[in-house]
Amino acid sequence: MLLRALAPLAQNREPLTPETVPDPVPGPREAVVRVFTCAVCHTELDEIEGRLPPSALPRILGHQVVGVVEELPTGPPAASPLRRGQRVGVAWIYDACGRCEYCRTGRENLCPHFRGTGRDADGGYAEFMRVPVDFLHSLPDSLSDRAAAPLLCAGAIGYRSLRMAGIEDGALFGLVGFGGSGHLVLKTALHLFPRSQVFVFSRNPEEREWARSLGAAWTGAIEDDPPELMSAIIETTPVWSPVLAALKRLKPGGRLVINAIRKESSDAHALTTLDYAAHFWMEKQIQSVANVTRADVREFLALADRAGITPEYQLFDLDQANVALAELRQGQIRGAKVLQIAA
Repeated sequence: MLLRALAPLAQNREPLTPETVPDPVPGPREAVVRVFTCAVCHTELDEIEGRLPPSALPRILGHQVVGVVEELPTGPPAASPLRRGQRVGVAWIYDACGRCEYCRTGRENLCPHFRGTGRDADGGYAEFMRVPVDFLHSLPDSLSDRAAAPLLCAGAIGYRSLRMAGIEDGALFGLVGFGGSGHLVLKTALHLFPRSQVFVFSRNPEEREWARSLGAAWTGAIEDDPPELMSAIIETTPVWSPVLAALKRLKPGGRLVINAIRKESSDAHALTTLDYAAHFWMEKQIQSVANVTRADVREFLALADRAGITPEYQLFDLDQANVALAELRQGQIRGAKVLQIAA
């Protein structure tokens, strides 16, 4: 499914077109993966609508990919630890330079040469893709192809957000927005911090009910006042107004972690109501989350395996990718959306 032009979904409801392209050929330190599943991410909307445009067009999107190694790298067998038929995952981090100050200090997500899967290189909305071998991830046997796909971004970035929130077991914290990433953050948090209570804010009553069924201690609409202020809040929406609402609900010294690669401009006027005393004073902090590292992905996959953390998801065929994206744009979200590409 190929993206050839950028436009809002309101103007082009079928931004991706089914096309036949040449099969990828591996180079040195690259493998070709036969794709089984690829989860759909809000970042794909950012790419399609131009907030995070691909580095070149046309482009094959998709960065939560599960498949098997179809072809090994060129060169001697010793050049790769992989084997044909090995099940692997591909995440948002397609590669990084490995040499800069960020890569050398375990912060490859901040590398100036960071390349995103499906943005800077063709991704998983296809039957085959080419991937650097050092950026492939082994998958636990306990996770099915369908369940593993959303963990590679929605789960891994949620895991990174929890770490950056600095939460201690027993602390009260919140989640703003409750979709593909939010429900995995809640499941992960309840495992890592069993003595903590989690408050969930969502615009959708069905999502709030779902959050309560998964263990949220309290749920409310985005604008609702919670019974207590929180030590940390993770905000996962694509818009600005929930950020301001969340800042007002932090305790002194609390931290807001924004888990979004881009914010839409539709409600940017909300920022004109920013008030220092109400939103920032008392040493409140704002922390953004940028991308993921390989360590984030691998640590979270191991945690999901141990703790039995799996996503809820809806399944679509590859040629229904536009349908899945349209539902995501319309807020029709119950867990993750997963494209089934091969059995």
